[in-house]
Amino acid sequence: MDPRRITDDFFVSPQITPDDMPAVKAAGFRSILCNRPDNEDPGQPGYDEVAQAAGAADLEIRAVPIVSGQMTDADTEAFRDAVTALPKPILAYCRSGTRCTVMWSLTHIDALGGDAVLRATADAGYDMSGLVAQINRRT
Repeated sequence: MDPRRITDDFFVSPQITPDDMPAVKAAGFRSILCNRPDNEDPGQPGYDEVAQAAGAADLEIRAVPIVSGQMTDADTEAFRDAVTALPKPILAYCRSGTRCTVMWSLTHIDALGGDAVLRATADAGYDMSGLVAQINRRT
């Protein structure tokens, strides 16, 4: 597990496994948000496996599977709803953490502004400058 802080309440990570749940719980997370579709890569743990382990560790979990490069408005809305509803702090995961970071950026840029989004994501090791520039060109 490699949690990277975006905010005090939202962290992203590459793929986690059922075996990671004790460490997730010990790190103080209260919920998990899966943004990775099942069977994206051979051998990845399925959502049901991760969810069963999360439940056993008394962690709330929700899936908002997002196909990389094919994010929709419905995906953005489902992500926003999940982040709003889940107990904080949240650990979101996908293949590398980038997809979760993109979704967080999309759902927070209006409230925080591009500069704040860039600072938060850069501090976590993710470069969202292209995304922010694209959004700024549309406004």
